[in-house]
Amino acid sequence: MDIDVALRSFGKVDAESLAAAILGAEDEVWNEYVERQKSFEVHEQTRSIVLLFAEVSQWPAVDITKQPGWARFADTAVPLMHQIIRNWYPPGGTIIRAMAARLFAGGRILPHRDSHPSFAAGHRIHVPLATNPRVRFMIDGRPAQLQVGHAYEINNQKVHSVMNKGETDRIHFIFDYVPPR
Repeated sequence: MDIDVALRSFGKVDAESLAAAILGAEDEVWNEYVERQKSFEVHEQTRSIVLLFAEVSQWPAVDITKQPGWARFADTAVPLMHQIIRNWYPPGGTIIRAMAARLFAGGRILPHRDSHPSFAAGHRIHVPLATNPRVRFMIDGRPAQLQVGHAYEINNQKVHSVMNKGETDRIHFIFDYVPPR
C-alpha cells in the first residue's frame, strides 16, 4: 500500500514464540512451497514457509487458501498478526497472505515494486525474526535497518530490495492485511 512514508516502525512486538518455531524449522519445511521462487525472479534466492496464499487473478475477488505452513505455525503466527492489526489498523479486514521469508546468506532480492493491485490495497507488514548487521534493506533509495522482534510496514509501492552480505540467513515473517472497504 502506498502509505505516507517509505517505512513505518511499530516498535517491539511479542514475536518470540513465532521466531522460535520458525527458526527451528527443518530445510524440508522451507522447501515445501517453491512457487514464489519459480514465479518471481526477484525471489529466486529465497525460500518461504507459506501459511496463507491469495489467488488474485480475478481481483478484487480473492481466494485465500491455507498452505502447509498454516498447520505448523498458525498457533503462534495468528496471535502476532492479530496483535499488530489490533494496535495499528481498523478491524474487520482480511489477512490475504502470510509467510516466513528466508533470504540466504550472500543472497539478494533485486529492486522491484509489488505491482499487482492486491498489493496496493493491502498493508505489507514485516517482522524480522533473524538478521545480521550486513543485511541492507533499501526502500525508496534509502537504507533501513530492521530490528529483530520489531514490526514494520513497508510501502511496497516504492522500489525496494535486500542484500544479505552476512554469513547467516535473514528471516522475516511477512503478512498482508487488507482493511475493510
